[in-house]
Amino acid sequence: MSEVTVIGLGPMGAALAQTLLHNGHQVTVWNRTVERAEPLVQNGAILAPNAASAIAASPVTIVCVANYKTSYSILDTPDVTAALAGRVLVQLSTGTPQEARDNAAWALERGADYLDGAIPATPPQIGRPDTTIFTSGTQTAYQKSELLLKSLAGNVPFLGEKVSAASSTDLAFLSTLFGSMMGFFHAARILESDGLRVDEFGSMISAIAPAMGEMIKYEGDMIHANTFDQPQSSLNTCLVTVKMFVEQAREAGINAEFPTFALGLFQKAVDAGYGNEELGALVKVLR
Repeated sequence: MSEVTVIGLGPMGAALAQTLLHNGHQVTVWNRTVERAEPLVQNGAILAPNAASAIAASPVTIVCVANYKTSYSILDTPDVTAALAGRVLVQLSTGTPQEARDNAAWALERGADYLDGAIPATPPQIGRPDTTIFTSGTQTAYQKSELLLKSLAGNVPFLGEKVSAASSTDLAFLSTLFGSMMGFFHAARILESDGLRVDEFGSMISAIAPAMGEMIKYEGDMIHANTFDQPQSSLNTCLVTVKMFVEQAREAGINAEFPTFALGLFQKAVDAGYGNEELGALVKVLR
């Protein structure tokens, strides 16, 4: 018996398995393309001949493949489901909240203790103390896999038994990240249009990131309380800035799709009568 099995050895799965090995865990691996397992075997991993024997080798199995469809193609066979009974299945493949609910029901029907997880990180970040893995599912599945997961990431919050919570939180994180990145990419064009350095601005943003996080936390508190009537920064005030984005793009001859999209939402919120409310009141037009 090994401590943990890793199924799926793409860039992320291989990073998970390698980090587990580096931290002294006994690891069994399996991948549809056997060649991907060779570097891990050289570092001490045990290569299972098939998925069923891989799962049978450990009390905890981590699945990290491209998506849930691929996961089902591996797991949903009689020999594999028989091996799953009585074991912990940690699903770290990419999926939606509904897919998490469906996969949890599928696993529990087959006698497995189920934990859904999401990794808001890149493979090189695995194993770092500042890396996060969101988890949700049964309390027992979390407890049985906690030490393993904490060797993969310094921050492994258990978000509760609502199994979709990890996926929803990950999508919320990615929405925040991609939205910020879109803003940064437009910022790059603003800077380039005036002959300024984008790399220096990137360093500046990194330095002031805690202040930006504080602003986001404040808006989150306001949205949760649904209280917008004592604005630190009103929608009317912010609308002036968004209009400047559009005007600067026109003056500099750069792409204006991002600020134009934002302007539409801000204008919709102001037209609905939210102009004197906190910036977070923009969420009302998204509800």
